[in-house]
Amino acid sequence: MHPANDIATFVRVVDRGTFAAVADEVGLTASGVSRTISRLEDRLGVKLLHRSTRRLVLTQEGETYLERARNILNEIDAAEAEVTAGRGRPRGLIRVNTGTAFAKHRFIRLLPDFQAQYPDVEIELSVTDRRIDPAADQIDVTIRVGMLADSALIAYPLGEVRRVIAASPAYLARCGTPQLSYDLKHHNCLLLSGFARQANWPMFGEGRRMLVPVKGSVSCDSADLLLDLAIAGAGIVRLGDFLGEAALADGRLVPLLSAFHDEDASPITALVLPGRQNIPRIRVLIDFLKSRMLVRA
Repeated sequence: MHPANDIATFVRVVDRGTFAAVADEVGLTASGVSRTISRLEDRLGVKLLHRSTRRLVLTQEGETYLERARNILNEIDAAEAEVTAGRGRPRGLIRVNTGTAFAKHRFIRLLPDFQAQYPDVEIELSVTDRRIDPAADQIDVTIRVGMLADSALIAYPLGEVRRVIAASPAYLARCGTPQLSYDLKHHNCLLLSGFARQANWPMFGEGRRMLVPVKGSVSCDSADLLLDLAIAGAGIVRLGDFLGEAALADGRLVPLLSAFHDEDASPITALVLPGRQNIPRIRVLIDFLKSRMLVRA
């Protein structure tokens, strides 16, 4: 087996956690995968993994080697893509991860145009609202809404999301329309659970920015479901403008307190693993998203 294949097998074993999980991927038995790692360790003269009946644990040398191994594999992939790019249009698989609301209300609406322009590029989309490890999950492009923690990933700004407060005409007819920030305390506000700060909505008043505490009968960990509840007349919601865009445009939702509300703009960012940013298929996806995303996405 080529040394690069040994390296790739090592990285997949670390990512998947067991020899058996990798066996089918590489066409070997679990013992065959174990021998591949042993061969790599013999060549290097160090132990990369501590083996036990329960799990595999990286040694200190293994942790150092893993980072370099990922970079090597990324560089090989990038080099092969670059030297073959002249033979035709970008092609191959891109693994993309993003949150549920952004996927439904923005990303998948752009996909048909992207596929029409680049029919040889395949998209494998994973959707989750939990934070993932792009390297461990082998995600090529991760799209995030909100401020980012420090990261070794390469960041490409795609635009920004602003928040809007809104309710359905039916709710406002039944419960009245809030005119001032503090009127919200008399209304049923739909809250995104799991984020304590979501129970305080930022507003401007008396010459300063303040946080207005709100409460309601329903909280949910899905902003998309809160949108549906608001449209159904369950209460007042504060959400990203790309979620409520269609409902606001056709009157199913009515914007509220625009003169007082802090829209709290946050970036939308595409994150790419180092070494993969120059792969043609990934580059064209990033360029496409940058060209199609509105400044106020």
